[in-house]
Amino acid sequence: MSAKKMNSLQAVNAALHQAMAEDDKVIVLGEDIADREGGGVTGATAGLSTKFGDDRVKSTPISEQAIIGAAIGAALAGYKPVAEIMLMNFTAVAMDMIFNHAAKLRFMSGGQSTVPITIRTLTGAGWQTAGQHADHLEGWFAHAAGIKVVAPSNPVDYKGLLLSCIQDPDPCIFIESAGSLFIPAEVPDDLAPIPLGKARVVQEGTDVTIISWSSQVIRCQQALAPLAEAGISVELIDLRTVSPWDKEAVLASVAKTGRAVIAHEAVRHFGPGGEIASTISEELFGQLKAPVRRLGAPYSPVPFAKVLEDAYIVSPDQVVETVKALMA
Repeated sequence: MSAKKMNSLQAVNAALHQAMAEDDKVIVLGEDIADREGGGVTGATAGLSTKFGDDRVKSTPISEQAIIGAAIGAALAGYKPVAEIMLMNFTAVAMDMIFNHAAKLRFMSGGQSTVPITIRTLTGAGWQTAGQHADHLEGWFAHAAGIKVVAPSNPVDYKGLLLSCIQDPDPCIFIESAGSLFIPAEVPDDLAPIPLGKARVVQEGTDVTIISWSSQVIRCQQALAPLAEAGISVELIDLRTVSPWDKEAVLASVAKTGRAVIAHEAVRHFGPGGEIASTISEELFGQLKAPVRRLGAPYSPVPFAKVLEDAYIVSPDQVVETVKALMA
């Protein structure tokens, strides 16, 4: 099996090239995504317009409503649009179309109409882009029935999960988190789509389960060595898909370890970790050796000042301290 070393942005580009080559109904639209404009703000769409033409790679005006509205219309007409919303905070501008149209049309048409759109969007703290550019808002979309929410952490998953999103008959939000974009890995050339809703066990363990997704998985991985040195065996689960989340894999792991920590970059207050923690407590109440713990950002917009932003993000040290406290 041949493979290439690439980062997550390159994996997105590879997935888009593959999907568009395999199916001429796959189209891409968003701000500045054509090659004449640089292939998008991150370069993730570089080469697409040159290879597939302007009819299938549409650079749009600066209008999130226009991007999502056009994508929904194209989806209803039989296409598989991949719409880029440059930054996740900007999805708020098109929230009516995402929540009231894309998410609900299958239900409100009695299953006669599907909306197979993929919304790619970038977010994540750590780059001093401040409060209107860096929020992890997966909880917003996970709360809306009808939308799948995907949050990869590594290049293999970026490619495989994006391929699945493009093929899926329902709307998918594909979250590209800044902290995971530039770490390279070997990605198979013939990688099959990775099923949505299936978690990945990053490391097996027996003492405590850590559940995470997106860039936060990388910080949790950095906590594994210090915890091992302290004699604590950690099972780390990368959810990969926030909605639908892999309840079976999480419950099986926590039933084995008896302890759970949920860590995400999103604000802890009303965050998606609360749903997971509640499910664990309800399903495994008699098997838990300690209360479920949650780690997330403080109840605040993302700060601009570097020292405050560093304090805002859940650090590997916080993960270590929380696990040690849970074991005690």
